[in-house]
Amino acid sequence: MGWFTLRRGLIMLNADTRAAGRHRLSDPARASAPSSVTARIRSFGYAFSGLWFLLRTQHNAWIHLVATILVVVASASLGLSLADWRWIVVAIFLVWTAEAFNTAVEYVRDVVSPDDNPAVKRAKDVAAGAVLLSAIGAALIGVLTLRPHLYLR
Repeated sequence: MGWFTLRRGLIMLNADTRAAGRHRLSDPARASAPSSVTARIRSFGYAFSGLWFLLRTQHNAWIHLVATILVVVASASLGLSLADWRWIVVAIFLVWTAEAFNTAVEYVRDVVSPDDNPAVKRAKDVAAGAVLLSAIGAALIGVLTLRPHLYLR
């Protein structure tokens, strides 16, 4: 058994952590231990592994990747100012962040509640809605940022 299992929405700690009166995730000794460089490097490895998984498994991530490439190429060819690039970068990362969280919600759902559950469906719908909102916001930022440069050419 891992650190804990989820059953009916309750966290059930395994026997050895219950006996110790604490669980590993909130262990004060672990929280105050100095972080090592190798641990930081390892955490970056986990992050890059998650991003690679996102790109390999999510069709919408491919759409976001194509859109990202198109926007970066268009922005570079239009010679955007640094201020305009800031808006473009924020918009791009907003969409990617929302997509990553949406994917995380979907995979957690598969573990916590593999059967159909209306509450879990609502959580997934909200996460998908966040991606949609961020994509709409990014499109608006793109139009507002790039449009003046398109008319000047």
